[in-house]
Amino acid sequence: MKNTTIIIGNSAAITQDLIKKFDLVVVNFKMDWPEGEQLSGDLFTKMREAKKQNIRTTPKTSQPSIGIYKKAFKEALAKTQNVLCITISSGISGAYNSAMQAKKMFTEDDQKRIFIFDSLNADAAEGLFAIKAAEMSENEKNIEEIIKKLEELKPFTKLYGMLESPYWLEAGGRISHAISILLEQMQKIGMRPLLSMVDGLIKPANLKMKAADTANALFQQLETTIKQSIEQNKKISVGISHSDNSIEAENLKKYIIEKYPQIKIEFVTATGNVIGAHIGPGALISCSIED
Repeated sequence: MKNTTIIIGNSAAITQDLIKKFDLVVVNFKMDWPEGEQLSGDLFTKMREAKKQNIRTTPKTSQPSIGIYKKAFKEALAKTQNVLCITISSGISGAYNSAMQAKKMFTEDDQKRIFIFDSLNADAAEGLFAIKAAEMSENEKNIEEIIKKLEELKPFTKLYGMLESPYWLEAGGRISHAISILLEQMQKIGMRPLLSMVDGLIKPANLKMKAADTANALFQQLETTIKQSIEQNKKISVGISHSDNSIEAENLKKYIIEKYPQIKIEFVTATGNVIGAHIGPGALISCSIED
């Protein structure tokens, strides 16, 4: 019997090849955007067109239901010793709570085999946590060792993102129109604001001045973040995701490889619709884990 089955949400950024390699189970969030049904193309194409047409609604997402988690746990328990469910931060989603409620619906013995890990992060960070857990499981580490390691890695997991436009944050009611205009003006003069995950919440990080492009700005931030760890020869893994911005994602990968070949780039992939619905097209995200 398999040691541990790892369950993630489609809020996690990770490639299909890695999902297949590690036999990960993915549960889906729900999305609702009636106005988007009138438009053609994938989500990001629709979002770009909606902006052109001044459609001020946004895609709405909701966490997997308790029933969806219960079904995933039940199926996993039938073929594995333990189940590890890695969720997006409880600070920005109800996914963790749904998973915890689903766990309570099992017998006491089965509950002892189900473990819920609140990543306090999102997107590429969730993907990196899943890879780390899967690798440890393949190396025959027990579930307690895996959970302990993931908890230890939380403070050393740094995610940063840059948006093409603050339009979707404003349209979704997350920032005011005045702030949106200010951010757009800052971008026009080369000041690029960064967002990050802090204590499980999305917060402004800092401003990057004279950054040639989004990839360059994120690379500068990565350098600042990992400088001490590089000097100490620590192991660093990076995940890169984007929302319809593959060119900049590949540029960021190139910058990292050329200057820091010792860093392991686990994946470069499109971010899922769950995160993309909130940050809009053109965004670029990088996450590093120091081990």
